[in-house]
Amino acid sequence: MNRFRPLGLLTAAAVAVTVLAAGCAGPTAEPAPTALPGPVQSNTQPSGRPSSPSPSAAPSGPGAPSGGASPGEPTASPTAAPTPEPTPEPTPGTPDLSLVAGWTLEEKVGQIVMVGLPVAGPFQPTFNMVRNQRIGGVFLHGRTRAGRQPVKNLVDAAVSAAAQGREPLFVATDQEGGEVQVLRGPGFSDMPSALDQAKMSAPDLRARSRTWGAQLAAAGVNLNLAPVLDLVPPGTASSNAPIGAFGRNYGYTTESVITHGNAFAQGQRDAGVQTSIKHFPGLGRVTANTDTTAGVTDTVTGPDDPSVAVFDSGIEAGSGLVMMSSAIYTKIDPDAPAVFSPTAVGLVRELGFDGVIISDDLSAAVQVESVPAGARAVRAVDAGVDVVLASARPTVAPAMVNALIRTARSDPGFAAKVDAAAARVAAAKADL
Repeated sequence: MNRFRPLGLLTAAAVAVTVLAAGCAGPTAEPAPTALPGPVQSNTQPSGRPSSPSPSAAPSGPGAPSGGASPGEPTASPTAAPTPEPTPEPTPGTPDLSLVAGWTLEEKVGQIVMVGLPVAGPFQPTFNMVRNQRIGGVFLHGRTRAGRQPVKNLVDAAVSAAAQGREPLFVATDQEGGEVQVLRGPGFSDMPSALDQAKMSAPDLRARSRTWGAQLAAAGVNLNLAPVLDLVPPGTASSNAPIGAFGRNYGYTTESVITHGNAFAQGQRDAGVQTSIKHFPGLGRVTANTDTTAGVTDTVTGPDDPSVAVFDSGIEAGSGLVMMSSAIYTKIDPDAPAVFSPTAVGLVRELGFDGVIISDDLSAAVQVESVPAGARAVRAVDAGVDVVLASARPTVAPAMVNALIRTARSDPGFAAKVDAAAARVAAAKADL
C-alpha cells in the first residue's frame, strides 16, 4: 500500500474565496478568506507510522506441541484425506477485517469520519481533529481562485497533521464543473457544467476529465466526490432544485447519464483520483434541496427505477465510492432518509457494490438537523454507511466521533459495523 508521508515546512499563502456549493446537494454561502497556515510540525518521522502488531511467536518449551512424532512412536497408517468443503462465496460488501486487526476503536472510528477543511479557513480546528482523533479524511470545502500551489500547501498541512495515522488521508473535494467547482485559478481549468460535458463525445470527455483529474492529483487531492449520476426527467430541470437547476446532470436520458457520467469518472481514475458517484438512489426528481430544506421527499423512485439502474452502471464501471442521498424515498423506505435507512443503503449492496458507501453532508444539512449531530453519525453507520461526511460545519465532527465510540463500546453489534466500515475504508486506500 502506498502511503502519504509528512512533508517539510510549508510556505504560507492566501486563498481568495468566493461563494461555495456546500456539501454535495447544492450551493450555499461561504465565509471570507483567511491566510493559509504556516509550517506544520509533526512529532513523527516519515517512517514513524505505527505498524500493525506482529504475530506472536509459536509456543516452545515443555508442554508445547511438537511438529513431528517422538522417537520410538509407531508411525500412523496413511488414511485418505477428507474432501474439503467448498469455500462459500462472500456476500456482497463483506470486508476483509484483517485490514484493521490490532487497531484501537478510536482508530477505526477516526477512519470512518471525513471532516471539512474550509479553503477560506479557519484551518487549525480541522488540523487538530485530524491529529487528535485520527480522522481519516478531509473535504476541501468552499471556493478558491488562488490556484494549485496554495491548495497544495493546505493539503500538505493536513497530511502532516495526519502523519501518525495508520492509513493515508483521503483528501476530497467537489470538482464537478460549472457552478460546482471548488478549486480554480492557475493550475486548474475552468470546467464546463455536467450538462455541457454531456455534449462531448465520451472519448473526448474522458480525455478532458483525465486532464482535470491530473490537476487535482498535482494539488494532492485523491478523491473527487463526483460525478453526479442523478437522473433528471426531461422538462423538469428548473424545478429540480439541487441538480437540474444548476446543470449538474449529464443530460436527461439514462443513456446520456451513464455514457457521460462514466466517461468523466473513468478519466478521473485514469489520473489517479478516486471517484464517488452520487446521490443514491437519485435526487433528480425532488423539488427542494436537502442542504437547505427539511422534509425533502421523492414519491416516485423505487428499487427497480431507472435512477437506480444508472448507479448500477457506475458501480460496474469501477467507482470506489457511492454517496447516499439524505432525501426520503417513500417507495424504498418511507420512514427514514436514505442515508439512515438500512433498506436504502442495503440496496447499494444488492447491486453488488463492495466498496465504500459515504453519506452526503450530515453536519449542516437542514434535512437532518432535527437529529442531534452524534445521532446522525450513529444512525448512518448503523444503516450501513461506511464514511460519515461532516463537511459544511466541521465543528460538529467531535460530537459525531464521540457518539460513534460511545455506541460501539456499549453495543457489540454496532462495533462490528464500525469494524466493517473501517476495513472497507482501508481497502479503498490501498491504491492511494
